[in-house]
Amino acid sequence: MLLSYGLGAKLRQLRLRKKIGLVDLGKHTGLSASMLSQLETGKMVPTLPTLTRIAMVFDVGLEYFFDFRSQEKLFSVVRSNERLKFPEDSSSAVPSYYFECLAFATRGKDLGAYWAEFPSRSLEEVVEHKHDGSEFIYILEGSIGIRYFDRDYVLKTGDSVYFDASEAHSYRGLGESGGKAIVITMPPRI
Repeated sequence: MLLSYGLGAKLRQLRLRKKIGLVDLGKHTGLSASMLSQLETGKMVPTLPTLTRIAMVFDVGLEYFFDFRSQEKLFSVVRSNERLKFPEDSSSAVPSYYFECLAFATRGKDLGAYWAEFPSRSLEEVVEHKHDGSEFIYILEGSIGIRYFDRDYVLKTGDSVYFDASEAHSYRGLGESGGKAIVITMPPRI
């Protein structure tokens, strides 16, 4: 019965759309690349907790894997106690930031919305990254340093920034308490 939902194909489609490898996905989910490969090929059926963890990392609801409905109007409420907090890199002893997916249960979203906490870090402690699309950050509290095109910018409460996320960038909390922000990511325009 579960095989009729095409869970493996849907997982692979999510992973390829985000351009993330099995090893990297494993770091975020705590699952081995081998196990993820077996899930994608249908050689193994995921448990509900495993599928939930994968769904949270990809910012989709579980219905993404089980729902055949399409073309529905979007309306999805996510309660604060339903969200999970993830480190930017689960293998890092000192992650640059922590995030919660604000709309993880929403299927077919056109953007990603996150609450992020940026602990105070030195420039040497953070790692630059890049991804397709655009990014918007609104600072809710504290100060955040953003490095973009080898230039450093300081944003404080109430400031915002919009940028092309395909260029290398990094973030870090500044001062004693770091900062908190809402982060919106958008896929590239076609």
